[in-house]
Amino acid sequence: MKRNPFAINFGKIPTQYISRDIILDEIIGYITDTTVQNSCFMLTGARGSGKTVMMTSIEKEAMKYEDFIVIRLNPARDMLSGLVAKLYDTGSFLTKFIDTNLNLSKFGIGIGVSSKPPVADIESALETILKEMQRKKKKLLVTIDEVSNTKYMREFASSFQIMIRSDYPVYLVMAGLYENIHELKDQKDLTFLYRTPQFEMEPLNLQMVADRYAQVFDIPMEDAMKMAIETKGYPFAYQALGKYVWEEETHKMTNEVLIRYDEALSHYVYKKIWSELSEKDKWFMSFIVKKECMPVSELLELTKQKKNEFSQYRIRLRDKGLIDVQTRGVIKYKLPRFDVFIKNEQL
Repeated sequence: MKRNPFAINFGKIPTQYISRDIILDEIIGYITDTTVQNSCFMLTGARGSGKTVMMTSIEKEAMKYEDFIVIRLNPARDMLSGLVAKLYDTGSFLTKFIDTNLNLSKFGIGIGVSSKPPVADIESALETILKEMQRKKKKLLVTIDEVSNTKYMREFASSFQIMIRSDYPVYLVMAGLYENIHELKDQKDLTFLYRTPQFEMEPLNLQMVADRYAQVFDIPMEDAMKMAIETKGYPFAYQALGKYVWEEETHKMTNEVLIRYDEALSHYVYKKIWSELSEKDKWFMSFIVKKECMPVSELLELTKQKKNEFSQYRIRLRDKGLIDVQTRGVIKYKLPRFDVFIKNEQL
């Protein structure tokens, strides 16, 4: 039996990955251009919308260029020290340079040089390393996933602002939930982030999803489109539904497949999203999912709420990637089978 081409483990690029070439090409175009227009980029979207996979694609594409060094940082740790430590381990020319010119023993990095006093400031050490990279005509791409408004993240973003003002060859790609990115941008010393290009991970094109299902399962386009519609273009759902249809002997979207699909959506994504909502958020969502598409006037009538009372929740739910409000006066819930999940939660 052939290996299942679909996967629901986060971060890795699945075999049947539908790439978002427009975003990938635009960011790679910026960082490889000889004229620096943007040095920092943000990927935002709901959980399971493909942010981490997109970041992995950007990393892999950048690694194809010999002048790039790509470093992935953990936002839960001291990122400045982590960046210097990883640069030390990355390229032989940097390891040799650091051992010869910098005593980083205070930070547990390198062999230490007795003739030089230990460096007291890691930011100064990083600037020295970046100058050497610049001299060697090397570029640095730093990626950070699950960005939030933490001390380490604020510290790193402030230092990065100095790096780009100093024209060092350094680029930053960050991925995070919209509300976390927004909270970080609101810090008074980090307003430069408001000028940072932000890419929202919109749903996949349903025709592309249907084409892929039709090809993999060798099924009529009509059946493939029914599957695609069931995913609403949500990347995690595309993988999950494909995985369970593949494991079904007839490769059909049976009731058993949908049960397993619902379980995966709930366990891996929806329960976490639900836990992060306020009680009033949940209350409004329980009404919104009663229809695929609902006029705001009908929602207000059902909830007995006034328009101004709902407006703040409308913004919150939109920013969390739960509702689509692009059509004036109309609300649609965005996540596939979220109505089924909410009904099960209310049992």
